[in-house]
Amino acid sequence: MSPSVPAYKRVIAIDGPAASGKSSVARKLAQKLEFVYVNSGAMYRALTWHVLQCGVDPHDQAAVAALVEATRFETDLLDQESRILIEGTDPSIHLREVRVNESVSLVSRVPRVRAVLVGRMRAYAMQDDVVMEGRDIGSVVFPHTSYKFYIDASHAIRSQRRAAQGQTDQIALRDEVDSSRSDSPLTVAADAHVVDSSILSIDEVVSEILRCLRARNFSVEAKQVGSCRSVSSQ
Repeated sequence: MSPSVPAYKRVIAIDGPAASGKSSVARKLAQKLEFVYVNSGAMYRALTWHVLQCGVDPHDQAAVAALVEATRFETDLLDQESRILIEGTDPSIHLREVRVNESVSLVSRVPRVRAVLVGRMRAYAMQDDVVMEGRDIGSVVFPHTSYKFYIDASHAIRSQRRAAQGQTDQIALRDEVDSSRSDSPLTVAADAHVVDSSILSIDEVVSEILRCLRARNFSVEAKQVGSCRSVSSQ
C-alpha cells in the first residue's frame, strides 16, 4: 500500500445496482465476520430526505450543495451498523419513502454531497474492520482494498424484488442516472469479483464471497465492537 493511503482497517467493498441484493448480502456477511456494516446508500437516502424536508429541489445541484454545507451531520454505530443523524434526527423510518426513492439518485450525483459523505464513510474504516456496500465503494471510496465484490442481477429480477418489497423504484432510470453521472458513477471495479444473484439466495451469495475470501487467505479475529458510539470523519 502506498504511504499516501491512510491506515485503514480491513475493508470489504460490496457494490452493485439497485435491488441487486447487495445490502442484505453485506449485512449478513458483516454479521458472520463480526465486522461493522456500513450502508452508504442509507447515508445518501438520509440526506435526500433532508433535502426534500427542507423544500430544496433535488434537481438544483447548487441548492443541494449549499444545504449540505449548512447541515450538521453525526455518524455513529448502533449494534455494529452505521447510522447517520441529520440535525440530531434519525431519519431511518423515512429512507424507503416513495419520494426518497425517486430523488436519491439526483441528490447522490451532486459532487459536494459525495465528498462530504465519502469522508464519513472512510472514517468508519479508520476505527473498525468494515463491510461497506454502495455503488462506488471499490472504485472510489476504497480503491486500494483487496476485497472487492460486485453484486448484480438481471433487470427483470431486480424489478420483481422491488415490487415484492412494495417499492416503486424506476430501476432503469436509476441505473441510467447512477451509471452516467460524472462524479463517481456506478461501475464494476477492474479487480472486483462479480456475483450474479439472479438465481441465488442471500446465503448462497454470502457463501460465494466467503469462498473467495478464503482463497485469498483472508483471516478473521473475533472482537468486541461498542453497541453505540460516534465516528468522527477525518
